[in-house]
Amino acid sequence: MDSLEAELDRARALDVGELADAIETIGFECTRCGACCKAETCGEDEADPHTATVFPDEIRRLQDAGDYDFRDVARPMPYGLDDDGEGETFEWALATDGCGDCTFYAEDDDGTGACTVHGDRPLICRTYPFSVALGGTSQPMGEAVDEAGMVRAHECEGLGRDISREDAEDLAAALKERAVRELQEAIGVRDNYDPVEGETVVYDSEGPKRPDGTPY
Repeated sequence: MDSLEAELDRARALDVGELADAIETIGFECTRCGACCKAETCGEDEADPHTATVFPDEIRRLQDAGDYDFRDVARPMPYGLDDDGEGETFEWALATDGCGDCTFYAEDDDGTGACTVHGDRPLICRTYPFSVALGGTSQPMGEAVDEAGMVRAHECEGLGRDISREDAEDLAAALKERAVRELQEAIGVRDNYDPVEGETVVYDSEGPKRPDGTPY
């Protein structure tokens, strides 16, 4: 069996209750600081922009929710592209503004952060700062700073805070869903990979696409 298929089986077998136990052990409460939605500093020349993976169907859901154009929602994942944004890359990232912040991030006058598409936000956002220790799944924003069982926690000021069992189970269910979806997407990218010539080519589970999301 291919390793991605083996990891997908492991993801499908994850026990939500055990994941919730681990999340409770680590602890978490979102403080709405916005750190996970923003670049470290404003300006493309000063820091890498915020990068959050978004699946093709999540892009379409966000488009439908706000009547957005494709490029209002997503951009080619920057890894593999040159300084002019040309080359080949895999998957999509949420669009960013001129400061490199997520385009859907907003701040109140007091600096409290908010997601303007909160109900339709991608799984990577729903589950941050957690990941599961499975090959083929993403580990957001660097190395883990805490872990319990299969769950890894990444840099976030909300870690270590009390979380209700209900919230832990909701988060655990989303974390399992994300792990399954990431592996399904990886398998789809592999199986539908069809090299084409173009200035910028994005390969996702649906095949090669242009930066505006249209297929080659």
